[in-house]
Amino acid sequence: MKETQSASLASQSFVFERDAYMELKNYLDDVASRLPATDRETIEDVEYRLAEIFREKLTSPMMVVTLHMVREATNQMGSPAAFGEKRFDTEPQNKSAAAESQPRRLYRSITDRSIAGVCGGLASYFQVDVAMLRLVTLLLILFGGLSIWFYVILWILLPEEPIGLHRPQEGGNR
Repeated sequence: MKETQSASLASQSFVFERDAYMELKNYLDDVASRLPATDRETIEDVEYRLAEIFREKLTSPMMVVTLHMVREATNQMGSPAAFGEKRFDTEPQNKSAAAESQPRRLYRSITDRSIAGVCGGLASYFQVDVAMLRLVTLLLILFGGLSIWFYVILWILLPEEPIGLHRPQEGGNR
């Protein structure tokens, strides 16, 4: 039994084996690294063609894209070197790599808030479920383990999350 992952390729939904997804992601990243930073159209065309190839091979929408299928498709598309020489930018190719290279900061959430965004910000920082954190906080406040003043102090001290910095939560298991 292999682990699978859902992904969108050219606005079409596919289910990939984990290793097939990683190989395809590496291929697309390699191709993108050889194109000018402003050339989004070519990478979209490559994704569209790969999606067509996968749709031709899948007899049912419930089927999974395998590593073998990804290798055949990328061989059919050609080597990433055919797209030119690698670009060596100082900026990372994707935003998630840029976000991972920066140190994490604790903010009050602007999107996941009930009162002031303190629990949403803490949940995002510690990567835990915000509902559970809110429940624990409420119980601690009600039963005296956590003073309401502590929450208010965090409300005052923590800066609000800057617009555009919101990190979407991945998956449902936190």
